[in-house]
Amino acid sequence: MPMIIELPIAMLACARIGAAHNVVFGGFSSEALRDRINDSQAKLVITADGGYRRGAPSPLKPQVDEAVKDTPTIEKVLVAKRTGEETAMQEGRDVWWADVVDKQSDQCAPEHMDSEDLLYIMYTSGTTAKPKGIIHTTGGYLTGCAFTHKAVFDIKEDDIYWCAADIGWVTGHSYIVYGPLTNCATSVMYEGVPTYPEPDRWWEMIERYKVSILYTAPTTIRAHMKNGHGYATKHDLSSLRLLGSVGEPINPEAWIWYQRYIGGGNCPVVDTWWQTETGSIMISPLPGITTTKPGSATKPLPGIDADVLDHDGNEVPAGKGGYLVLNKPWPSMLRGIYGDPERYKQTYWSKYPGLYFPGDGARKDQDGDYWLMGRVDDVMNVSGHRLSTTEIESALVSHDLVAEAAVVGQPDPLTGEAVFAFVILKARANPDAEFGKELRDHVAKKIGPIAKPKRLMFTPDLPKTRSGKIMRRLLRDIASGQPLGDTTTLADQSVVDLIQEASASGDDEE
Repeated sequence: MPMIIELPIAMLACARIGAAHNVVFGGFSSEALRDRINDSQAKLVITADGGYRRGAPSPLKPQVDEAVKDTPTIEKVLVAKRTGEETAMQEGRDVWWADVVDKQSDQCAPEHMDSEDLLYIMYTSGTTAKPKGIIHTTGGYLTGCAFTHKAVFDIKEDDIYWCAADIGWVTGHSYIVYGPLTNCATSVMYEGVPTYPEPDRWWEMIERYKVSILYTAPTTIRAHMKNGHGYATKHDLSSLRLLGSVGEPINPEAWIWYQRYIGGGNCPVVDTWWQTETGSIMISPLPGITTTKPGSATKPLPGIDADVLDHDGNEVPAGKGGYLVLNKPWPSMLRGIYGDPERYKQTYWSKYPGLYFPGDGARKDQDGDYWLMGRVDDVMNVSGHRLSTTEIESALVSHDLVAEAAVVGQPDPLTGEAVFAFVILKARANPDAEFGKELRDHVAKKIGPIAKPKRLMFTPDLPKTRSGKIMRRLLRDIASGQPLGDTTTLADQSVVDLIQEASASGDDEE
């Protein structure tokens, strides 16, 4: 669904009657939607005829129609009218929102739920091609959302709070819907992009609605930086008293720009670390209490027991990087992966028995403040969205002319990480200038536009061990321009030399 009021209404309606929901980001493809429907065995799809993107209607219902062709559990499709564009409706299956919802009674007694009853499933990328259905339950999740929303954002009765995420991601679940509404906060909800119709769109809205708290992603901050601070300074942003950052580690330059030009030098910046699996914020400054540092998420919140360990499980000294772990349970933690308890154990609990491993690297400084260093597994963070390298590789290899592919994240000044794909083509392939676009569009169709590779390199081979395993670590070194790590297990050093040479010369598609 687009970011329209029917979306939180539908989520809350599900919660009220005790039905679990599974919100899928509107930018995903029909195939991605189909897979999530089938994995969760959903009975009902709620969608809209479309939404608006840069002022133009963007259809959604056709993608749903394509998805449900192969979803045997779906019984009905409920469609909200947003754009008014002509929309195909299948008799007996498709129903307009207004024809059903508007006729219902305004009284509906809530279903009494156990604290551990399923509230929702949220799919997030994993290190295999199959996304993980993260399970969140009722009592603990709401406790975590309510406490962290109130404590981290210092919510007061007269605040106008704006979390500028999409509800299709966990940030929108926790800090647009459940946390703010549990705390009776007055919130802004926005459908659209940050820079349309002009780059000052957000700043005009903050001035108009007297927004006091803004919570957004470093990618968006960097996009505004690119347009220049002049768009912000021509608006009265004096209503702002607190700024938040979410989705990925924020670089100090963006932190400083955000605080200076959007906060007027007066607003604390709460840089928050958490993830889909944690359900709510885990590491963050507390405004008015914590001394902030540009680029650091500072310290774990009260009740959160975190640490940084080396490969063998020993605590690392200050200033040295390692693996972030959580030592004790917390209320909003995931309760499992839907339908796959073994994957749950292997993914989060096998690296350090008894400790939760979120898959992120971190270091602590001399003051005990945490600096997040990004993913340490094969999941990329693009514009705050977690994407599986394996899922993108599977999409590339599904093209008729692609023999093999390896995908890594490349540091990007705007999106944090960008998708860099190394592709081996089949012998009969004869790619012309348009083939790169064709391949990118193929990935977008399989997964969604967010997964399109920014860089494509066609290579005759990939760096592999003698057992045939692709050494993505070396590809990440090449993509980031870092010196190569250990190459002793490489089967053929010349392959790496060839790729390095091509990468340095820009002999790829960007």
